[in-house]
Amino acid sequence: MFLVDTNVLVDIFTDDPTWRSWSEDAIRDALVAGTVGINPIVYAETSLGFSDTRVLDDHLENLMLAHLPLPFGAAFRAGRAFLRYRRAGGARASPLPDFYIGAHAETEGLTLLTRDVGRYRSYFPSLELIAPPDAPQDTRPGH
Repeated sequence: MFLVDTNVLVDIFTDDPTWRSWSEDAIRDALVAGTVGINPIVYAETSLGFSDTRVLDDHLENLMLAHLPLPFGAAFRAGRAFLRYRRAGGARASPLPDFYIGAHAETEGLTLLTRDVGRYRSYFPSLELIAPPDAPQDTRPGH
């Protein structure tokens, strides 16, 4: 199973000239291999680009994405990763969505499709990622 990060969806929905092709191919390849979905956090972040839930739902349905629940175990792991982030000098005061997304994928053994690999590699090193070869690699604590 696969979890899609928000940036992959934004690439597609905004017709990003640099990343759309990679993002569409990544979802298509993952669909061939198994179930591909999003969680409520990815849904919330993606919704910022839409004025109506029906329009967003139609776009997500066209991509054949499943709605995956966010398990409580992932919330705990997100909190632990966030604590490591703060202790390493991270400045954010509340857990970021990326910590929840990474923890969800790690908890459920999902492969994450993303092009923002830095924080995931730093705080969820065992997480399997599918990312473009030139994806940002910055793993400094505050990033």
